[in-house]
Amino acid sequence: MTTPPTTPAAPWSARTAAADRLVPAGHPFAAHLRRVEEADRAMPHRPWTAGDGPLPSLYLGHGAPLLFEMPDWMDQLHDWARALPRPRAVLIVSAHWEAAPLSISATAPDELVYDFGGFDPLYYRMRYDTPPAGDLAGELARLLPDTEPLHEHRSRGLDHGAWVPLKIMYPQADIPVLQLSMPTHDPARLLELGRRLRPLRENGVLVIGSGYLTHGLPYLDWRNLLHHPVPGWSADFDAWAAEALARGDLDELAAFRDHAPGMPFAHPTVEHFTPLFVALGAATDPTAAPVTTIDGFAMGLAKRSIQVA
Repeated sequence: MTTPPTTPAAPWSARTAAADRLVPAGHPFAAHLRRVEEADRAMPHRPWTAGDGPLPSLYLGHGAPLLFEMPDWMDQLHDWARALPRPRAVLIVSAHWEAAPLSISATAPDELVYDFGGFDPLYYRMRYDTPPAGDLAGELARLLPDTEPLHEHRSRGLDHGAWVPLKIMYPQADIPVLQLSMPTHDPARLLELGRRLRPLRENGVLVIGSGYLTHGLPYLDWRNLLHHPVPGWSADFDAWAAEALARGDLDELAAFRDHAPGMPFAHPTVEHFTPLFVALGAATDPTAAPVTTIDGFAMGLAKRSIQVA
């Protein structure tokens, strides 16, 4: 007698959950998963419906694998996600994929990109197996001009600028995710790219630019990160950005290389700041004052994260 094969209802979520069970019980991320489970039991996360209107676009600081060891920041990210309707899908632009022509990650990824070094082996065993994102890829392709064909990297999964914050915000890995490359650092072109993404928000897609508001890694005191005061260049850049965002001053933000205090220390390379312009461009009104959902500093770097309607 032949036993009929069985197919898991959600193999992507099952693989992620199996890997999460390997996280030591005393680890901060294990405690985070328990908190998420309790929150979901108390009140399931309400899915987005057309009656909610467009989702906001987000710019967030993604930290690094060490984010999994920062309970307060994990709570802030997950509380932010729970405050929004559960998106139908996520489109994310990360500081860690600079590629032109415009490209997308695999619509049915099998492996993550572990693009970091020197961390606990635990982080190289983590998984984030999300459902296939072919439908989102089709929607995205229809929004782009015929002169800009969209190339799918079928072997490329999500890099840590995408999967680290999303694993904290939506740890069940049950939302389709697609990563879009950052083809330029020109603010005007990135604002235009964001503008083309606006209709996705109306269909329940969460558009995210993932970076870090200050990212002067070469200028940090790595021997004393937890107790060293916030560097002046980091505090000054954060305050300048907060004021320019509150005014909706896109021209000032676009001139950050020349106008922002703390440069070039705050951004010796600019890829962690420029995803902001994709998020602003995707907003209904890019000049509207955003809501700051997370602020403060971690290891001397500005965590400021925003949402724009």
